[in-house]
Amino acid sequence: MNPSREELLRRLDDNSGPWDIIVIGGGATGLGAAVDAVSRGYRTLLLEQGDFACGTSSCSTKLVHGGVRYLQQGNLALVREALHERHILLKNAPHLVHDLPFVIPLYRWWERPFYGIGMALYDLLSGTHGLKPSRHLSREETIALTPTVKRRNLRGGIVYHDGQFDDARMAVCLARTFADLGGTPLSYMNVSALAAESGRMRIVTTIDRESGREYILSARAVINATGVMCDQVRRMDDPACSPLITPSQGAHLVLDRSFLPGDCAVMIPRSDDGRVFFAIPWYDHVIVGTTDTPLDSGTTGAVPLQDEIDFLLAHAGRCLERQPARSDVLSTFTGIRPLTGGKSGQSTAEMSRERLLSVSASGLVTITGGKWTTYRSMGVAAVDTAAAQGGLRPQSSTTRSLRLHGWEPSSSSPGPYINYGSDRGLFEQMADAHPVGREQLHPRLPYTVGDVIWAVRFEWARSVEDVLARRTRALFLDAAASRDIAPRVAGLMAAELGRDQAWQSQQLERFNETARHLFLPEWLRGKEQS
Repeated sequence: MNPSREELLRRLDDNSGPWDIIVIGGGATGLGAAVDAVSRGYRTLLLEQGDFACGTSSCSTKLVHGGVRYLQQGNLALVREALHERHILLKNAPHLVHDLPFVIPLYRWWERPFYGIGMALYDLLSGTHGLKPSRHLSREETIALTPTVKRRNLRGGIVYHDGQFDDARMAVCLARTFADLGGTPLSYMNVSALAAESGRMRIVTTIDRESGREYILSARAVINATGVMCDQVRRMDDPACSPLITPSQGAHLVLDRSFLPGDCAVMIPRSDDGRVFFAIPWYDHVIVGTTDTPLDSGTTGAVPLQDEIDFLLAHAGRCLERQPARSDVLSTFTGIRPLTGGKSGQSTAEMSRERLLSVSASGLVTITGGKWTTYRSMGVAAVDTAAAQGGLRPQSSTTRSLRLHGWEPSSSSPGPYINYGSDRGLFEQMADAHPVGREQLHPRLPYTVGDVIWAVRFEWARSVEDVLARRTRALFLDAAASRDIAPRVAGLMAAELGRDQAWQSQQLERFNETARHLFLPEWLRGKEQS
């Protein structure tokens, strides 16, 4: 099994020489770069200031897709790359990524030829990597696939296929893959300073947030993959550098499954803010999203706004027979997108989702932008550049065909522990060995005591939020139920980590504040739209 955090920290005291590559940032892009680097044989360290994927990388729309909206914008190259990467993800992590049909309901006569041509082009761009071809639906077929779709003036629909996944579980999978290959993934390590020797990026100062100990580390190359925080890290290297990104916020709502039963998602190609609007089945719930709200530069906290909630509820009511109210919202989640290449007066919905790769005068490699689907190709580009900057021996990327941790064929029997993949047998043995390992934590959630123990022992979970937000997805599915079980989770974690009652109390205070502020705000609970 993977090394403990204590074992990983001991590697930082190894004086055998500099790291080949240090990656700053433990979200999708940083993890992708780290896996790519270590798979080439480079001695690689990853430093994340919080938990893996604790920012936007756990707050996506849970899709592995080419991007229908990018097709509308005419960015065929981005769509083609993403569809190719979708195919690779389906092969490399079939235990985490699966096919999901999407229905576009049609209400006007011109929508059938217009969207039909668009989805035919989407199929064409997929080439040999397509899932299933799109097809036209009659009114009756549309209702059969999406029983709660708005029926008034419904003319029929179009169904197409894309990928769905669990973003935070994918991040944990990548961190474990990185460790399997000999890499050193460390969470809760705050990078406080960067320095150059002889004009080249060499020194990284990092502080262990748990112990307070400072480490001064050397590397041949440094990759900044910190997403929305990339400019803050760049300013450690060059205080006068110009910003690379424009932040934009995307909010989602989680509703009960009764709002969208069946196995298909609903996609509305254009919402009032210019984005694609989705209602997506996920873990026996429904995700509704997303928004595109411009933010001030430097914003790091994603808080759902009342206007965003109202916007999503209104759009859900336009495509579903049953109008959801604020009191129906089980949870909300919000991520901040690091958008690149914005122009004066351009809306964030129109800005590019393409990646941006930048190298500073001292050799700091920054990779930002992009999306989860293209995390692997972004990692390849970052490592190619970092290896050149650090004078490392050139090695070709191997991640195109790299099976990720837990890989098993997609034909394996589905069940409550499908995301554990080939670890499922070990998980069940561990759960059975614990006196109450199979005990369900809450009747509205599928998670057990065993999930908590596993997260601490084998997935580097260090806080109650780590477990309830990212090792399980409890906080995303039902914030109120998660708050109910938080004390139990804190107690189980304390027993595993050797923590005292004061630690438990501190954890509960922090978790409840996060749940109250970000996932189920006080102004939302039980209140109807005014």
